[in-house]
Amino acid sequence: MFTGIIETLGSVIKVDKNQSNIDFTIESSISNQLKIDQSVAHNGVCLTVTKVEGNTHTVTAIDETLAKTNLGDWKVSTLVNLERCMQLNGRLDGHIVQGHVDQTAICLSVTETQGSWFYTFEYQSNFNHITVEKGSITINGISLTVVNSQNNQFSVAIIPYTFENTNLKTVQVGSKVNLEFDIIGKYIAKLVGLKG
Repeated sequence: MFTGIIETLGSVIKVDKNQSNIDFTIESSISNQLKIDQSVAHNGVCLTVTKVEGNTHTVTAIDETLAKTNLGDWKVSTLVNLERCMQLNGRLDGHIVQGHVDQTAICLSVTETQGSWFYTFEYQSNFNHITVEKGSITINGISLTVVNSQNNQFSVAIIPYTFENTNLKTVQVGSKVNLEFDIIGKYIAKLVGLKG
């Protein structure tokens, strides 16, 4: 379980194909504090640490993960949002994030508006996923608030701190991002669907 508050950025330094899986080695300021078998969110994807060496750690993405996330696009030097799992005795600063990406979205526009940024994304609507204005959405593991919700599209406004300290600064028109929709919204949509 995560909160969507990014701890640090990591950089992919090695990509190894291992049959249908890919092993990613990532360098970051928290890698040396991790331990093998620990769950860490990488761009919002909960992955298990398989190796720790100095300031690097390695995780494995299986075929299923590669097909449903943007991890298949990662290459050496890709910036990755990192968050360790939440502690139950700590504050929940973002919202409840499972680390289970629902689908990807494509960035339609990025607009700078006097020191902040406004991003619009489009996603496939055939999965019964929804957004609501002022509701929560997780983009590349970042807990954000929806400011404009439409059918299969939504927008978010980004403050300078989030822009500088996450990989949103690398997202451009056409970029693919990972989405995790709000867990409460997903349950409500499922219940409404069952009753309909």
